[in-house]
Amino acid sequence: MALSSPGFISVFSSPQELGASLAQLVAQRAAWCRRAPNRFALGLSGGSLVSMLARELPAAVDPAGPAGLAHWTLGFCDERLVPFEHAESTYGLYRTHLLSKLPIPDSQVITINPQLPVEEAAEDYAKKLRQAFQGDSIPVFDLLILGVGPDGHTCSLFPDHPLLQEREKIVAPISDSPKPPPQRVTLTLPVLNAARTVIFVATGEGKAAVLKRILEDKEASPLPAALVQPHTGKLCWFLDEAAARLLTVPFEKHSTL
Repeated sequence: MALSSPGFISVFSSPQELGASLAQLVAQRAAWCRRAPNRFALGLSGGSLVSMLARELPAAVDPAGPAGLAHWTLGFCDERLVPFEHAESTYGLYRTHLLSKLPIPDSQVITINPQLPVEEAAEDYAKKLRQAFQGDSIPVFDLLILGVGPDGHTCSLFPDHPLLQEREKIVAPISDSPKPPPQRVTLTLPVLNAARTVIFVATGEGKAAVLKRILEDKEASPLPAALVQPHTGKLCWFLDEAAARLLTVPFEKHSTL
């Protein structure tokens, strides 16, 4: 992949090709982690990533079989404070569309408790992460897959929000999300920047303008997604042609044609 100051940028001819390549990367990283630390810690975001991963990931990891999945630890980069049965629940959507086909043991899927008040839900999720990542002062995910909104937000970290300054908590509550539902729980920048690999996924023309700002402009107050700069890990961007259409920085183009 082409290296530029914002990270490795790969552009695919369609969301379908992007999804297939993303699933292969997840499977390869999971297999590699089995050989070394014998655990693969994956953090997922919601939105369009749910359907993309549900479509592509089960077949990509199938050769490893159930024994391979026994080594997975799955967390969520942010979550809406709604019941799991609610259409806005990130875990609920993954449970229905992906985990039904990818049987990761329930004990290794880390979720919020949506019945708690938002402050307590954040503290509870942080406690669960610390238990799962014992020995890490800050949880170190092998792979985080993030989205980016047209406003430049990622996870539930929104432009000009005080949570962008959070340095102590690994999980933070938010009660005033500009995007509904207002109450959410989110990983903080220290966790995002501790990951071994972060992949941003963005598709569609509606993301083109904000991607140009994030990847090319040096803004005095960077957008939240631009603040994700892993300290020792790798930063990648997986884009389709529509999302990348305004970019002038170097990138690597992928196509099966």
